[in-house]
Amino acid sequence: MVQLGIEVKDLNFNWTSGQEVIKSCSLQVPKGEFWMLLGTNGSGKSTILRLLAGLLVPLSGEIKTLQPVGFVFQNPDHQLVMPTVGADVAFGLVEEKLPSKAVKARVEEALNAVNLLSLQKRPIYALSGGQKQRVAIAGALARHCEVLLLDEPTALLDPDSQLELVDGVRRLVKSRGITALWVTHRLDELNYCDGAFLLEKGVLVDSGSSQRLKQRLMETEE
Repeated sequence: MVQLGIEVKDLNFNWTSGQEVIKSCSLQVPKGEFWMLLGTNGSGKSTILRLLAGLLVPLSGEIKTLQPVGFVFQNPDHQLVMPTVGADVAFGLVEEKLPSKAVKARVEEALNAVNLLSLQKRPIYALSGGQKQRVAIAGALARHCEVLLLDEPTALLDPDSQLELVDGVRRLVKSRGITALWVTHRLDELNYCDGAFLLEKGVLVDSGSSQRLKQRLMETEE
């Protein structure tokens, strides 16, 4: 039996106004695989990610994820809170109450994984957008996350940085056995994942091969 990193059954979510956002959504991501969640703006992609992360409470349904879960926002400025790269990555370890030596080792390991070890003392404000996103990912890695949720992390990046980041995440997933779900609407990013889900108006309408879904969406745009 395939071990699952993420499992969602019959998930429903409404805003307090009563507006339906997610409707009877069920999906599975095998442990150690990199999947993407596609859909137009307003389809509910980010809402599903926030439900998986526990940032929102579902109306009904079941959510199971391996723990701990790391979350990377679209805009890294919304989650980077410390003045330097190393301090920010260490910040997420405060609750674990680790010895300083262990914290240092975790921070260096995580920054090395995203190729930012040499920038450990660099001020956050001096980083590029792509570097900031990698710091956010390093923060999740330092916590030894089993599941990594990424909400359109390339939205604010230039084309070269976009593909560099998605390829870097793919490599991390494969080397560390992390389960990742990446929200996007960029079809070129589908070349890097194991599979994809397609969401339309809160309903999961298709899933499976990323190349098949890419072809479906390209035909729709023609």
